[in-house]
Amino acid sequence: MGCCQSSFLRETHPKKLQKNRGLSLNQSIINTTGGDSDQGGGVVVGGVTPVFSEYSFTDLKAATNNFSSDYIVSESGEKAPNLVYKGRLQNRRWIAVKKFTKLAWPDPKQFVEEASGVGRLRHRRLANLIGYCCDGDERLLVAEYMPNDTLAKHLFHWESQTIEWAMRLRVALYISEALEYCSTKGHKLYHDLNAYRVLFDEDGDPRLSCFGLMKNSRDGKSYSTNLAYTPPEYLRNGRVTPESVIFSCGTILLDLLSGKHIPPSHALDMIRGKNILLLMDSHLEGKFSTEEATVVVGLASECLQYEPRERPNLQKLVEILEPLQPKPEVPSYVMLGIPKQEEAPATPQHPLSPMGEACQRMDLTAIHQILVTSHYRDDEGTNELSFQEWTQQMRDMLEARKRGDFAFRDKDFKTAIDCYSQFIDVGTMVSPTVYARRSLCHLLSDQPDAALRDAMQAQCVYPDWPTAFYMQAVALAKLNMDKDAADMLNEAAGLEEKRQRR
Repeated sequence: MGCCQSSFLRETHPKKLQKNRGLSLNQSIINTTGGDSDQGGGVVVGGVTPVFSEYSFTDLKAATNNFSSDYIVSESGEKAPNLVYKGRLQNRRWIAVKKFTKLAWPDPKQFVEEASGVGRLRHRRLANLIGYCCDGDERLLVAEYMPNDTLAKHLFHWESQTIEWAMRLRVALYISEALEYCSTKGHKLYHDLNAYRVLFDEDGDPRLSCFGLMKNSRDGKSYSTNLAYTPPEYLRNGRVTPESVIFSCGTILLDLLSGKHIPPSHALDMIRGKNILLLMDSHLEGKFSTEEATVVVGLASECLQYEPRERPNLQKLVEILEPLQPKPEVPSYVMLGIPKQEEAPATPQHPLSPMGEACQRMDLTAIHQILVTSHYRDDEGTNELSFQEWTQQMRDMLEARKRGDFAFRDKDFKTAIDCYSQFIDVGTMVSPTVYARRSLCHLLSDQPDAALRDAMQAQCVYPDWPTAFYMQAVALAKLNMDKDAADMLNEAAGLEEKRQRR
């Protein structure tokens, strides 16, 4: 977690926020470059992902409808040892929640340390871990929700169409890239890698579940699949090694080639007998490149070698699979045969004021003029200072705010940010207007993440202030979170309408 985000969290008031509408701070949005991110390829939708946070058990119960059986998405349903649920937070973000069996992790410190390590990873090929819950005996992990099912569903249980060859090659590459990234970040072990761990996001892109980066329990019992598919060394000593992960990659390559779950020993016999065409999925109807298939078969054979030292490393997998991508320009959702999921922004349910209309069209110049005109009238009642507090420090702080106001009025937004930051950092006096003004300065400086944090802080100080919600709406729109932005705009308009009635 970057130092900026840490100081931001220290400034917040979580108890107050739990009662508030809108985005809660423990579900805030940050740019992934604030963490241990993949700088080369970016991450997830809109380039942003939620910061890794602690969630309350109450919030996760509400998100999953009291852990309803209707929300279970585990491949084994209610029979799974550790259930996975889908859920929806108050800010409308969908999540996946893994609920461990009671006392699977007796030591809360160990659980939090392991979860935090995985939570630092950020990559566009991962379904990233965004939080955890460690409440009493409860141990839960929270990850990004992937709405388009698993590789197992698309390969083994498809209804309308099977996965075309080019998409299978893309799956192999993307999962190899995810594992290579995790390995370079010190997470070389992945537990029980199989077709159920490969998920498809809203764009149809394959992602690797982050849940496999953590053991199912402190004792490390990791493999829940049929023992015929587990690495030979795991059967010997019960330990997962980096080479075991390569073996499991080989089983996934077999799945992609055959469209069936074939025991590795049986598949290797077919490969040695040069029966490659018999190995291939008949549902492909011959629509694949024999040359490409031969390369993948050879790679699978290497991964499935009995001796761990004879298996290739992840870098080699990526290097071999990267040139085998026949349709790099075709979106994954097209190849997967699923509709592109695009939600149109909601129509506001309340009439918009001039501020609301300016925010809806993201007219930052108009918003600036409204904030200048309204000055600090909405700060009344948010601060009561005694005579004893009127010190030199107090005068210096107000002087910093005054300089910030002059800079804000004159559109010198960099200076305004500096001066308002001096005012905020002293901490003696809180002002929602200063947060709103600094939020706009950040927007005008192309810093929507910082703008969103300031708008949320304004809401924290003044929970029913429409301007705080309006500024969140603009920041969310800048972050390409159009549905959330529309919801926030409507919330702000509703608050403004209530205020006018009063």
